[in-house]
Amino acid sequence: MFRPKTSKSGGDAPRTEGGQNGRFDRIRELAPRHEGQGLSVGIVMSRFNQTICEGLLSACVDELLRLGVAAEDITLATVPGALEIPLVLRRMAESGRFDALVALGAVIRGETYHFELVSNEQGSGITRVALDTGVPVANGVLTTEDEDQAIARMQPKGQECAEAAVEMANLLKDLA
Repeated sequence: MFRPKTSKSGGDAPRTEGGQNGRFDRIRELAPRHEGQGLSVGIVMSRFNQTICEGLLSACVDELLRLGVAAEDITLATVPGALEIPLVLRRMAESGRFDALVALGAVIRGETYHFELVSNEQGSGITRVALDTGVPVANGVLTTEDEDQAIARMQPKGQECAEAAVEMANLLKDLA
């Protein structure tokens, strides 16, 4: 059900700009909302490449708090590696306690095929959790060529995941 826009920061409202030669002037658009008040967010973090994962976690939690998610509404579970993330995400999603989930980890290329295997399987598993359960999952598992790339990406990726989790939780509520 579409609801009228209730705040400046989001909701749905008629498009008023004349994009596409006015073709879309009367459609309703669900605008992104990044208000985290009242949302419960679960985080599953890999302990492998721990320093990088903790950097991802710090950036993610800081952003969730900035967006208004209460600290007591954030739950963290840690797992040994990236391949274990999807199972715990699924359990969290099926619990009904979370509006959104975040996966955090770091897979760094080595000299074997293992990098491709882990990268592909964790990504597929994380996507499957969201599609099978209807609970949004922000994928913050970095897949990089080296540790320097991972370090450079950990803070922005942690923040992006927090924003995506809150935005998707709100969008799904708006669509309910």
